[in-house]
Amino acid sequence: MTVFLYIIGALIIIAVLKLVVISVVFRDEIRGAMERDPAAKDALEVLLLYQGLHALVIYRVAHFLYGARMFFLARYFSQVGRFFTGIEIHPGATIGKNLFIDHGMGVVVGETAVIGDNVTIYQGVTLGGTGKEKGKRHPTVGNNVVVGTGAQVLGNITIGDNSYIGANAVVVKDVPPNSTVVGVPGRITKQDGKKMDIALDHAHILDPIMQSMDELQKRIEKLEEKR
Repeated sequence: MTVFLYIIGALIIIAVLKLVVISVVFRDEIRGAMERDPAAKDALEVLLLYQGLHALVIYRVAHFLYGARMFFLARYFSQVGRFFTGIEIHPGATIGKNLFIDHGMGVVVGETAVIGDNVTIYQGVTLGGTGKEKGKRHPTVGNNVVVGTGAQVLGNITIGDNSYIGANAVVVKDVPPNSTVVGVPGRITKQDGKKMDIALDHAHILDPIMQSMDELQKRIEKLEEKR
């Protein structure tokens, strides 16, 4: 019985130490989640219950193994992460600081994808390839980018800094910085060339098609007034 209690105590100590290490190494991600998710009440909740953070922890381990050319073990860890979190990040992907994956179920990040700093990704997003070619075949996402729910960013393209990808958009071409992309296929609209705010309202963004239709409607109304 005494040995059993010692084992339980040791496991508790190891678990506490593990949480402390994760909270230090991933402090930027924890802080980012609290800043960008109004539902986050405290750091402990993010540390224990946010699958986006858990997926990143597992990814960092898998990425280290991938860099050490231990490919099978790296993929094993990534698949374990997928099973427990619903988020699939290939260990070969390159991810910067302070990535926030909100909810996260169904997120897929391909092998040669590159994600910059302070990026926010919502559930159902794919950073995928478009063919069977080797080499760089997945997107490069710049800094301070928001990728909305269900968006599909495909191929070896670049998403410029400070851009918004609208919910359910399908993006297959390069996106310049400070842009909003909406629709299928994705269409680009600038918002005064300025960095977009951090409100993260990725459902209510400018749609260039709707803007054109509004302009046409106004012109028709003016022509009818002249008759």
